[in-house]
Amino acid sequence: MEVFLRTVAALNDETRVLLLRFLDEYGECCVCDMQASLDMIQSRLSRHLKILKDAGFLRVERKGTWAYYSIRTPLDRFRSEAIEEIKHLNITLPTLKKTSQNGECKI
Repeated sequence: MEVFLRTVAALNDETRVLLLRFLDEYGECCVCDMQASLDMIQSRLSRHLKILKDAGFLRVERKGTWAYYSIRTPLDRFRSEAIEEIKHLNITLPTLKKTSQNGECKI
């Protein structure tokens, strides 16, 4: 029951839904790229990413100082269907702004 409630709570925020849609569209992204693309301060972004990771939606890979996030695979049916539903929402995605080059962030 606790896992279910944590998952539902993670979806109860417009920013986190946008982050899921963004990562689903663009694939693995460095925090610095998401920060630039979404015009969001790093601390706020990291807080939302942690909630999504703890809810089982995301995986994180550390490369040096930076963290790269992507949709976790495989996802269980509930999380997969939630992401499919998010695809049908009227969300305007910002363009991916790559500030990282060759695996190194420039922020």
